[in-house]
Amino acid sequence: MNIRFFAPFLFVAITNVVLSQTKVSGYVFDENNQPIPFANVIFQGSTEGTITNEDGKFYLESDETWQQLTLSFIGYETLVVTLPKKVNYNLEFVLKEEAAQLDAVVLTTGKQSKKNNPAIDILRKIWEHKRKNGLKQFNQYEFDKYEKVEFDINTIDSALINSRLFKGMEFVFDKVDTSNVTGKTYLPMFINEAASRVYGDNVINKEKAVLKGNKNSGFSNNQIIIDFIDDLYSDFDVYDNYLKFFDKSFVSPLSKTGINTYNYVLADTAFIDNKMCFNIVYYPRRKNELTFKGDFWVADTTYAIKEINLQASKSANINWVKEIYIEQEFEVLNDSLFLVKRDYMMSDFAFNKKEKSRGVYGKRTTLYDNYKFDIPKDKKFYESEVYNYNEDVYNRDDAFWEQNRLEDLNKDEKGVYKMLDTLKTVKKFKQLYNLGSILSSGYIEFNTLPLDYGPIFSTFGFNEVEGLRLRTGGRTYFGRNDLWRLEGFLAYGFKDDKFKYGISGKWLLDKKSRLIISGGNRRDVEQIGASLTTSTDVLGRSLASSAVVGTGSNDKLTSINLTSFAIEAEPWRNLIFRIGANYRTLESASPTFSLDYNTPNGIASEIKQFETSASLFYFPGRKTTGFGVERRDANDDYLRIFAQVSRGDKTIFNSDFDYTKVQFSYVQPWQLGGFGRLTTSIEAGKTFGEVPLGLLSVIPGNQSYFSIYNTFSQLDFYEFVSDTYSSFHVEHNFNGRLFSRIPFLRKLNLREIVSVRGVWGELSDENKALSNVPSNPANLQLIAPTDTLYYEYGFGIGNIFKVFRIDFNFRGNYLDNPDVRKFGVTGTFGFYF
Repeated sequence: MNIRFFAPFLFVAITNVVLSQTKVSGYVFDENNQPIPFANVIFQGSTEGTITNEDGKFYLESDETWQQLTLSFIGYETLVVTLPKKVNYNLEFVLKEEAAQLDAVVLTTGKQSKKNNPAIDILRKIWEHKRKNGLKQFNQYEFDKYEKVEFDINTIDSALINSRLFKGMEFVFDKVDTSNVTGKTYLPMFINEAASRVYGDNVINKEKAVLKGNKNSGFSNNQIIIDFIDDLYSDFDVYDNYLKFFDKSFVSPLSKTGINTYNYVLADTAFIDNKMCFNIVYYPRRKNELTFKGDFWVADTTYAIKEINLQASKSANINWVKEIYIEQEFEVLNDSLFLVKRDYMMSDFAFNKKEKSRGVYGKRTTLYDNYKFDIPKDKKFYESEVYNYNEDVYNRDDAFWEQNRLEDLNKDEKGVYKMLDTLKTVKKFKQLYNLGSILSSGYIEFNTLPLDYGPIFSTFGFNEVEGLRLRTGGRTYFGRNDLWRLEGFLAYGFKDDKFKYGISGKWLLDKKSRLIISGGNRRDVEQIGASLTTSTDVLGRSLASSAVVGTGSNDKLTSINLTSFAIEAEPWRNLIFRIGANYRTLESASPTFSLDYNTPNGIASEIKQFETSASLFYFPGRKTTGFGVERRDANDDYLRIFAQVSRGDKTIFNSDFDYTKVQFSYVQPWQLGGFGRLTTSIEAGKTFGEVPLGLLSVIPGNQSYFSIYNTFSQLDFYEFVSDTYSSFHVEHNFNGRLFSRIPFLRKLNLREIVSVRGVWGELSDENKALSNVPSNPANLQLIAPTDTLYYEYGFGIGNIFKVFRIDFNFRGNYLDNPDVRKFGVTGTFGFYF
């Protein structure tokens, strides 16, 4: 896009910049007018350059003034052109084939040979030496780390400037600039800075970052935005086989599997910092895979990486991201020590990958300095945590930042702080910000009261008993790190003409051990047995309780009145112990469903039960943020272990049954590099004692059209009931690895999912007899999958229109049961990269 078109709007902001920069963009073609991808484009006499993309397009920018441009690619004659002026856009260049290099042309336009390829020989040397490079040479290390993240609206044009969205906020366009990577105009909207001291120990494999200061433009107290940034831009090591960005595992060009994924070409040699280095260009062998293109410089003796550039393939199967560009530089401290000095990452977030589509740039710059080595620290140092929110860390003065910034802010970045301070006073901006906050949290904030209304997404519901259900609710909210919180709801069903309610509270008594007491009461209508593992949330209500459309009648609902109290502590990180007690009454909410059971005095319809429980939660690898009674998970790729022993006692509160229930669950996600993500789970449990249907373990069916993990899509509610059970679920998302190899499916960027799930259970004759009553209106038979393990399997297609997934589910056995569903289709929506 020609920047001169916007001169009337941008003249003041960019004139000084343009006068001191050389900018050029264009296309590189061969003599047949076909684009040449991955061609080298360099300012003549410099090491500043780039490579063309799959369409032969490039953009190059320098802070210095250059007169000539060099374009080259193996098998073609090198072209040196004189630039007519400092700023040149949409130029076209044609490279001619070298007659003596015709064979090389054939190799380069296709796949590079893996044999007798000097670039691959060098790559093998990198593998041999990678454990001897960088921080891994030392037992302990520490360094200063400065990180700067910026978000910008890009592709600024007159339509955006004059749009109603920015009416009253036109002053923001005074800060428009041009990207030195893509050449597009952009408007800075947000900047976040963080200064830390990082400590590591390679002997015990521990690392800890101590945050010294954090500053951002206009959102200093919004930890959600800061957490989002940390999650979005996690650290990476280019020597790893896979580099994880946006929850996707890209094959590293330095990976041992890279030979089968990339083409490598030895392009040049040069001295960098008095070290002879090889320049290797790489690009993907196939389209639609999670790969990069770019080049890297590697030292000729240590085989350590000096510089590397990575640009995600345009065809990579990733959503909402049009471009990913990464630069990483390493510092030579001595003849054998190369340490990362600076890395830069830019992402272009957009709804589609069209060239002119508008989006948001996310840019992260990280600098490292002041390295020190072999200074051991006690193991407790790495295990200790910060328990209190330190407001000073987020409100450092200018003197602190002048001392701790490892790179000065440029004029535009300084202007962002001032612009956002002004923008916060604009009423329309406040409205847009509040709307975004509502959509992300699900709650509407009241500025004059410490209350939030919501969650708004639970306002409407429907089931056979209540008909249309309306719900209103709220919570106390002074801030994200509240030590206590109250929440509640009130609901009304138009069909049963009844009100339901719930209230709960929790209080953090001790921050160090995270000692929390909680309690509440809920009177509601619910589909019990929607999961095998018991929920500890007194206000929790399953999706099955309000399915608007399903495969069958949703009438097996229960009226529940639950009162609970619990105390929990986290004496060690991610290990939680919980002791609780609850009293509940259960009875059928529908005339077509019965929870009746036999007693010595006849048939009873209501269950009254007091129960105590001791629970253990263990989440190794979990990262959390926040210091209050509620915390937020910063990642989802961690193991989850749950174990609980519950005891029902009929001597307390005139309860009905004595029993002991043991439950266990294990959920493990596995990131399998380029092969996608595997999720596995195991659940097991047993109830000792005689209990009626309302207290048994119902195998969770799924009568909705939604795909719900850890349920059985082809089972109806209460089709299987047990007092002893064990189940497994396995689901693997290949992230498009298979479909990317099928030509007519490749461009659709679909993702394939396979799953299998099974359950075995038992039900004692005593428990069957207890609930075998003549008043059973539906003649419900209590059956457990005892003879043979019940199983289902499914095949799914994800990423349909980027947001939809459809699953085809098959029932494996028990096909002779009445009214079985042998096949079904479920789906789900979601926004995933």
